[in-house]
Amino acid sequence: MKIQNVKGGYDFLPKEQKIRNYINGVLKNTFEEYGYLPIETPILCYFDMLAGKYDENNDILNEIYKLKDQGNRNLGLRYDLTVPFAKFIALNKNELRLPFKRYEINKVFRDGPVKVGRDREFTQCDVDVVGLSNQMIEAELLSLYVTAFKKLGIEIKIKYNSRNLMSGLIKECNVKEDLISSIITIVDKIDKLSESEFKEELYKFNLNENDVNLLLDYFKLSIEELNKKFSSTTNEEIKKGLEELNNLINYIKALNIEEYCIFTSSLARGQDYYTGNVFEVYEANGKLTGAIGGGGRYDKMITEFIDDGEIYPAVGISFGLTSIFELLKNCGDFAKTNTIDIYIIPLGTESYSLSLANKIRELGYKVDIEMTSRKMKKSLDYCNKERIPFVIILGEDEIKNNKFQLKDMFNKNTYEISVDNLDKIKEIIK
Repeated sequence: MKIQNVKGGYDFLPKEQKIRNYINGVLKNTFEEYGYLPIETPILCYFDMLAGKYDENNDILNEIYKLKDQGNRNLGLRYDLTVPFAKFIALNKNELRLPFKRYEINKVFRDGPVKVGRDREFTQCDVDVVGLSNQMIEAELLSLYVTAFKKLGIEIKIKYNSRNLMSGLIKECNVKEDLISSIITIVDKIDKLSESEFKEELYKFNLNENDVNLLLDYFKLSIEELNKKFSSTTNEEIKKGLEELNNLINYIKALNIEEYCIFTSSLARGQDYYTGNVFEVYEANGKLTGAIGGGGRYDKMITEFIDDGEIYPAVGISFGLTSIFELLKNCGDFAKTNTIDIYIIPLGTESYSLSLANKIRELGYKVDIEMTSRKMKKSLDYCNKERIPFVIILGEDEIKNNKFQLKDMFNKNTYEISVDNLDKIKEIIK
């Protein structure tokens, strides 16, 4: 047997997991600042539920991990947290008050290519809202992105677009209805292809040269140019798309986050379940090429899941923990942090040390105890290496005198603490 991790799955050392926990903590606190509530959904899902929103050529179908249970039922591992959220609302709608704002930080799985910032087993951090159809909530989500990444010290740019606008522009180029989804997938890759490669992809759908050139011209226009060109259009999808975008832009201006937000007419997000505005977040300085977050509006998914005659508009965004970790893992600030506040070294006082450690923990401090037989010098070397800031060396004299020395390992100060007045530690360690 060869002992190894499955490709795209990783072990994380304490120093690495500490960074991941920090990211999750920042995101969780930010989500709650914006009024989002925590939920949890199962990893295992029925395959038909996971696959039901995609056409048979969609790449995501090839990335779902498929399995069967003992009852021979077709199951899959969830590939994101959005479809499970739709299922959650469908099953629990009678217990919830709309609009409902939720967040979930949990594992997802995709059997796709592995590269920096893209694994096969990874954690997604999602916020979603069901019950609101306006762009006000969309702008708040973009504001949440800005707030969270500021806290993490990551400079970002947010690309945004409307799927309705995309569909409308493609229809203007005489594309048949049943080809629109496929053409959107190609348009989404426009930045990764040369102009000739892009045209060749479109010619595969039997589009003529004039329509291909027209499509290419449309997707080069700015939002101002699109507003002007289609000011009197009868194309309902273009009208709706421009209305969605213009409303969003007004809110973006009101929030004063224009410097972070860039209209990108070719942005589609790969999933077909998006119905309106979509978003993707990138590191602003090119330190990582892939998106570090994304989302959008998906008004039909939950509506179709529940199918009770009511409309359940929804919008959400996701943060990619793996990508964010890649950006922060070499940050020097994390090397200076530690997970232990006080380290106790017993000198034949093991039982008393255990008791003292618990009393100090009750004050809110993280305490560890030396439990090996190594010499004191090696114990102190360990504390220095792990950057543990305070040490207590506890011998028989300390027990007899009912007091001990709290040593500051960074500043080389020593403080005398009475066992009867442990609260004094709070004056020293703040």
